[in-house]
Amino acid sequence: MDFLYVKALHIIFVVTWFAGLFYMVRLFIYHVEADKKEQPAKEILQTQYQLMQKRLWYIITWPSAILASFFAFWMLYKHPVYLEEGWMLVKLSFVLVLYVYHGFCQVIYNQLQRNEIKYTSFKLRLWNEVATILLFSIVFLVVLKDTINWIWGVVGILLVSILLMLAVRFYKKIRAKKSWDKFEEELLDDEKK
Repeated sequence: MDFLYVKALHIIFVVTWFAGLFYMVRLFIYHVEADKKEQPAKEILQTQYQLMQKRLWYIITWPSAILASFFAFWMLYKHPVYLEEGWMLVKLSFVLVLYVYHGFCQVIYNQLQRNEIKYTSFKLRLWNEVATILLFSIVFLVVLKDTINWIWGVVGILLVSILLMLAVRFYKKIRAKKSWDKFEEELLDDEKK
């Protein structure tokens, strides 16, 4: 098979792998938030989220991770010279971290399949940003390839990470304020009655 076909397949499965990871953690968040609902909504929602998680995890996310790696190893086999380049070793380090992230998502998945809620939706929202940071890091490394540029790229990623965390905290405050405003409105409505 031509190298460019292998490269295209690698990119396709990297995209579907990340899509699966992004959506999986969103499903984790919805599952955790459903725990606060009253019955029967809680049970119905959590059962549905478990089914959606199972299908996404084993039909899209895991196969995509395996196929992305398979085609990556195939490319490295065809062009082992890449392994001599510094940027590739750093990229592979980030991919290893991505597999650790994926493994930790497997742990959360297993817990939620048993309806064990160990993380808040806020912590899961922060966790979801880790995959974003890894995606940025890996793409910048592949595109820039230059040693000095990837260092600045990683510094930029760290700055983006800080901005993302600040944005999530800001969102949490806005959401809490809206909840508080709604609570005050309900109190005022009750007093009027």
